[in-house]
Amino acid sequence: MIRFILVCTCVIGYLILSIPLLIAEWIIGKFSPMKKDISSLRIIQTVFRFVLWITGVKVTVIGEENVPKDSPVLYIGNHRSYFDILLTYCRCPIRTGYVAKKEMERFPLLSNWMRNLHCLFLDRNDLKQGLKTILEAVEKVKSGISICIFPEGTRNKAENELDLLPFHEGSFKIATKAKCPIIPIAMNNTAQMWEAHFPTMKPCHVILEYGKPIYPETLSKEDQRHLGAYTQNIIKEMLKKNQGLV
Repeated sequence: MIRFILVCTCVIGYLILSIPLLIAEWIIGKFSPMKKDISSLRIIQTVFRFVLWITGVKVTVIGEENVPKDSPVLYIGNHRSYFDILLTYCRCPIRTGYVAKKEMERFPLLSNWMRNLHCLFLDRNDLKQGLKTILEAVEKVKSGISICIFPEGTRNKAENELDLLPFHEGSFKIATKAKCPIIPIAMNNTAQMWEAHFPTMKPCHVILEYGKPIYPETLSKEDQRHLGAYTQNIIKEMLKKNQGLV
């Protein structure tokens, strides 16, 4: 419970105390948008690393060499914990925006930082707005910003982490329209950080693996039509392979 209280205190305290930082970032952005983007990225990555340190998690990373360091990609991952975002975001080498649910937009300060980081808010109940968000993500990638999305659409609460929810095929239009590679991400044991024994946070071992880039245009027409299922199978195989490591 102490870890939970410390994490909450850290997050809430940072959001409140960061108001001057938001103002400073806004001013920097008026003169140099790229400098603002990079400084916002590094600030939040530092905060996320500190929060993860509080949780006591041990992270083993596999395949990080598969992530391009100088070109945007579409990250696709399984999703079982709120900490999945922290675990992956603090390792992003370039500007990266996450696709989050629309409900996150109503939280002040948090949503301000998310916009600074090029995050997009997806309305899962409005197909027209959902398509608009996907097209915005395509433009982000074309401008050099990576996008990360969890295509299960929600946090998976299945007891077995191999029981993935269906991947929404619409998410993959970001890669096909922006003509960027897909980086599959498999995360083992993240629910053990908190969700499996809510509200207590316990130190645990998490495996984070980046798969080899997937270039949709090189796949068969059948796999291109079912890109979500194709990517899901790759992630499931990585999850299965790494279960014995935790």
